[in-house]
Amino acid sequence: MNWPVDVPLVRYRHVAPFLLLTLASACATTKPSPDALVVKDLQIQGTDQVDDGDIKARILTTETPWWEPLWPFGKGPSYFDPNAWQADLRRIERFYQAEGFYQAQILSNEVKPEGKDAVSLLATVREGEPTHIAAVELTGLEQLPEAHQQRARAELPLKPGDIFREENWEGVKELIQGRLRELGYAEAEVVGEARVDVATHEATVELQVKPGPRYKFGNIFVAADNAPQVVPRSIIEQAQGSIRKGAWFSESALAEAQARVFAMGVFGAVKVSRGGPDREAGTVPVIVDVREAPLRSIRLGGGLGVDATRQEGRVLGEWTNRNFFGGLRRLTLKGRVGYAFLPSFIAAGRGSDEYKSGIIFDATTEFEQPRFLFRDLRLQASLSGEKGIEQAYDYIGGRLRSGVIWQPHPDLSIFPAYNLEVYRMTGQVSATQDVPPITLGCDPAVIICRIALSYLETTITWDRRDNPLDPRNGYYASLSVQGGGGPLFGDFAYVRLLPDLRYYRTFGLAQRFTLAGKVRLGTLRPYRSKYEDENGAQSSIVTRFFSGGGNSMRGFNSQRLAPHVPVLTEKGDSFVTVAVGGNSLFETSLEARYRVTESIVVASFWDTGFVGCYYESPSCYNPLRNQPFHAVGLGLRYLTVVGPIRVDIARRLNIGGPLLAEGGGYTYPEGSCFGLGGKQGSYAGAPEGLCTFQLSIGEAF
Repeated sequence: MNWPVDVPLVRYRHVAPFLLLTLASACATTKPSPDALVVKDLQIQGTDQVDDGDIKARILTTETPWWEPLWPFGKGPSYFDPNAWQADLRRIERFYQAEGFYQAQILSNEVKPEGKDAVSLLATVREGEPTHIAAVELTGLEQLPEAHQQRARAELPLKPGDIFREENWEGVKELIQGRLRELGYAEAEVVGEARVDVATHEATVELQVKPGPRYKFGNIFVAADNAPQVVPRSIIEQAQGSIRKGAWFSESALAEAQARVFAMGVFGAVKVSRGGPDREAGTVPVIVDVREAPLRSIRLGGGLGVDATRQEGRVLGEWTNRNFFGGLRRLTLKGRVGYAFLPSFIAAGRGSDEYKSGIIFDATTEFEQPRFLFRDLRLQASLSGEKGIEQAYDYIGGRLRSGVIWQPHPDLSIFPAYNLEVYRMTGQVSATQDVPPITLGCDPAVIICRIALSYLETTITWDRRDNPLDPRNGYYASLSVQGGGGPLFGDFAYVRLLPDLRYYRTFGLAQRFTLAGKVRLGTLRPYRSKYEDENGAQSSIVTRFFSGGGNSMRGFNSQRLAPHVPVLTEKGDSFVTVAVGGNSLFETSLEARYRVTESIVVASFWDTGFVGCYYESPSCYNPLRNQPFHAVGLGLRYLTVVGPIRVDIARRLNIGGPLLAEGGGYTYPEGSCFGLGGKQGSYAGAPEGLCTFQLSIGEAF
């Protein structure tokens, strides 16, 4: 199992009520009456030109899913209500009319008993012929400039020959109106009528446009709470990032201004809207309505990590002052402490020589100064210390980061920063097993490895997802560039690139099917290091790439897709392997998600992944020259307010060879799928098992 992320922090005083309400809503399955009947099955016959699933999504009566008795968070069985069923039969006919089938009828309906406490429902429809659009007449644009007319008319969803659908009819009026308001016509309205001839199955559409005057932006006004702590001037300054006095009015500028003000992080609610237009001046005032959130907050939370190679528990805390010494300066103190078992607490109980455990923690102080030099630039600095244990090493260290975040658009951020990281590492796998220091990137003559990384990093992010927690449409692109050593000193001189691209698209009338894709690449090129061998400059293990787990290549457990180093067990008669990372990365993922209900999503996915060597070698450095590993699987998501709870089961395909395991005398063991169907050591991805089970919070990407 894998639970790679912590439960998001929540305000401590709301934890108990939230949990009680969640459990109460999850367990409530009140039966309407003692003699109520369960709807076991619901069928709609005769649906040749309309999907019956779209019809079922728009009626009240639903069938009880087969998995309902097995799912603890379900809403309970669906019960039959005769009055609701009769109303649904009328809704079905009305739905067909909205889809352009004005002669559709319910021919018959049947309520069939299924035992003593259940029924099955059957409705038979006759769809008839659809109504097509004969002509579209658009008037009222004649007095506008030609370019504005073309913009308003471009690619309308109503064309002669199309089926006349009411959704498109209402949508085209909103579309034209929105385009005109985007061009400055703040009072634009579109009205019209559609004449449907049932006998000829034709519709004539008439649209009348009333554009009104064209306006420019005027003054910006702020509506706030009594005795506000945030001065209106700073709010107006943020809104002016997208709204310039004297520029042509547009509703997209209002939306961007709202996002900018909300991004200040001190408001619980923000609404940016236009005021009453001044016809004589030809201007539109802008109203920014804000409600302040508490400027100081304490949040607590916890997390549990369960994986085939790592298990840990942790608690988290965070204190934030969003107006530190005034000026909306932000000071955040956050920490996490826990205990980790590698590979598991079961191995610890058995006294296995492959086992190690220890306390893990990290503490961070972060300071942010808004409007550093100019409006869209923020200064951010942080200092952190941490102690952790990994499969290949233990460490204690700290990081200093200082940089500026330039955000010219709410969806675009550019973050150049200087970083200094200092670590004290030991290649300890267990009490009796050690990874050679050279594998970590250290001098082989030392036992305790001390390294310092000094580098510049620039991260560019363009985020156009509709919802970061549960994205259904949009895209996300980021690029991280690190350059270390050289004039910055440090023990390693290197360049590290990591681009990441994701895309989401939802299809269907009911918007239930989502197709998501991801491509992630990485390369690390060391040029000088504190220690170099016959392979040239070494890279540090803390900068290398790892893959595997619920948020990357799901055919491997967490961080197990990487070159390995075999280490003798305490008895000296067998090996265990530890992942040590590589200097190149290649990952792709294609996932199809289907929303069965408002809270349940099923998914299927195909992941690929590859991590190259940690030393210079033409045979394994470039992932595109080698065979990447492949995995296919199925997933189930339960949607919550803190993100989807996700279960994924993956099966790795036997394409490619085993993982690279540096060291003489190592023999790949037999692999299996959850202990079943063993394969010899030549299978793809050996020595890892062929199947994985991932349990996590949040989407994979």
